[in-house]
Amino acid sequence: MRTVRVLVDCGLGLKHLTFRLAQAGVQPENISALFITHEHADHIGCARSFALRYRIPVWMSRGTYAALGSPDFDGLLGVASDSIAIDLAELQLMPFTVPHDAREPLQLSCTDGSAKLGILTDLGHATAHVLAHLQGCSALMLECNHDTDMLAQSAYPAFLKRRVGGLYGHLSNREAAEIASKVMHQGLKQVVAAHLSEQNNHSTLVQDVLASALSCRPNDIVVATPGNGTSWLTS
Repeated sequence: MRTVRVLVDCGLGLKHLTFRLAQAGVQPENISALFITHEHADHIGCARSFALRYRIPVWMSRGTYAALGSPDFDGLLGVASDSIAIDLAELQLMPFTVPHDAREPLQLSCTDGSAKLGILTDLGHATAHVLAHLQGCSALMLECNHDTDMLAQSAYPAFLKRRVGGLYGHLSNREAAEIASKVMHQGLKQVVAAHLSEQNNHSTLVQDVLASALSCRPNDIVVATPGNGTSWLTS
């Protein structure tokens, strides 16, 4: 049976993306689907050209599609909706809405029936709806965008500080830790911190605050870096 591979977001340029996939040992032709969470440039990137070149189905919300200007995906587009499952052979994706300053942003969980991965980036705060969708995860990729003090003291202009730290912006380390503590259970084996600001955060701060919330060692928390991501992980 063919392995199902889903690429979540596509913010890199086409050449850079294919290079990074090759580094990970993945051929573009072997990607089963592309899921776009929202229309911001660092998430949409080369999605259309990548999908068209390799004939990969693309899933996104109607709002995201409209925000992009309703481009032609040549029959490859699938509409993703809140709490409506997307079945890809043995893998099921479950999109859910999040509070973020985009047209109709979605995050998602993925399960093969025996394990569940939660993916949560780009939101300003966690609603009860978000927390409900993250219950029972075996692994969790969690946005830890900024340290509150570092953001306040940064060279960002005031409007950008308000946007990043607002209810529809990005999660601080403290807010991410609160989410982690609320979805923690015995079966949660792996937490990956993601979407760290290069200017307003540091991996050691993230590891310390998440470790405290999850009662584990700081080194148990994997941090995805903008340049290298992480190695392949199994939980």
